[in-house]
Amino acid sequence: MLKGIANAFRVPELRKKLLLTMGILLLYRFGAYLPVPGAPFQDMLSAYQTGLSSNGAIAVLNLFSGGALSRMSVFSLGIMPYITAQIILQMFQAVIPSLGELAKEGEAGQRKITQYTRYLTIGLAILNAIGYLFLFRNYGVTFVDMGIPEALENVIVVFTMVVGAVIIMWLGEVITQRGIGNGMSLIIFVNIMAGLPSALISSVTTTGNVLLTVVTVCIMIAIVPVIVYIERGQRRIPVQYAKRVVGNRMMGGQSTYLPIKVNTAGVVPIIFASAVLYFPAQIAVFFPNVEWMQVFANALSSGWINWILSVVLIVFFAYFYTSMVFNPDETADQLRKQGGFIPGVRPGQATAAYIKSTIDHVTLPGALFMAVLAVVPTIIFWFTGDPLIQAFGGTSVLIMVGVAMDTLSSLESQLKMHNYDGFFK
Repeated sequence: MLKGIANAFRVPELRKKLLLTMGILLLYRFGAYLPVPGAPFQDMLSAYQTGLSSNGAIAVLNLFSGGALSRMSVFSLGIMPYITAQIILQMFQAVIPSLGELAKEGEAGQRKITQYTRYLTIGLAILNAIGYLFLFRNYGVTFVDMGIPEALENVIVVFTMVVGAVIIMWLGEVITQRGIGNGMSLIIFVNIMAGLPSALISSVTTTGNVLLTVVTVCIMIAIVPVIVYIERGQRRIPVQYAKRVVGNRMMGGQSTYLPIKVNTAGVVPIIFASAVLYFPAQIAVFFPNVEWMQVFANALSSGWINWILSVVLIVFFAYFYTSMVFNPDETADQLRKQGGFIPGVRPGQATAAYIKSTIDHVTLPGALFMAVLAVVPTIIFWFTGDPLIQAFGGTSVLIMVGVAMDTLSSLESQLKMHNYDGFFK
């Protein structure tokens, strides 16, 4: 590990990317502590600790924002508006033919979809910012008098949070384009890690049981190798290339394989499922006095309904995202054009059907593993009330390990391009 990092800093290009990534993440954490104009810092924390922290949905949203929501900071909205916008656009691609065709137009089409995602993010950010403003006012938070009408104060607060969400979106895209790894995933990773010290302290002070905290930490560490094993697991479909004469040379005849990952979608299903389940809670903040809406949002945020839907949505998004990034028909067509075939399977439609069947069989155990690992800690928290399990349950560990592995893999591939040893053997 240390040798791989040292090798990365020896390459000027990679060193710039690493420093840019770390600098942006530090800037993001600074914004998470910078309060919006007129926000009373202590009152915000008090309101969160005395009331809002008991709301499971708000607690998870606060976790994904790195504690920025509990401080009503510039980055209170976190990354969720952008993730929700991505989910909506990807779902629309499967429903609206014009968007589906746009996604197939290559780089130009992707640029247009990215632009649509940005516009939708701004719209969702405006709704979320207004909702959070109502939420904190409903819990008795009084903003500092700025000597201007209250309506204008509200506009300034909402505008600041929306600008913060746009800045987060921009920072994530800069990391993805010019840094190392996926910017949005790294921001979530940093947010979760930022809550580790306070979660450890809260676990000891809340439960009064140091042994339970130690056991929880040990289980979290022990499960990391299992997650790595599943993340790197793959089903290899053998591929044989037929011999053919090109000019005066004999080409082909070699054997290779087509790798199908057990978890092709990575941590995307968990992030998407969380965004869908906690979206009603973001809407419910507009209607604090509407009892049925509060009950509905709380039911989706915690309890047995949340557990069942979490499993269903994680499995659904695992298949959905895998189908978006891996097209069996295109893969079979490319194999046919290159003179490749799967032994015992006819080229063409039969090959596509075989690849699709393999993907379906491999994706299911990976999706169920993610679902169980995400839901079981939530059930344990329901009975123990340990905040460490809530903050660093299966979902958080899966996201952290998955993002870390994706980032290391990205860095690994660039190290190999410069003929340096990477991280994996």
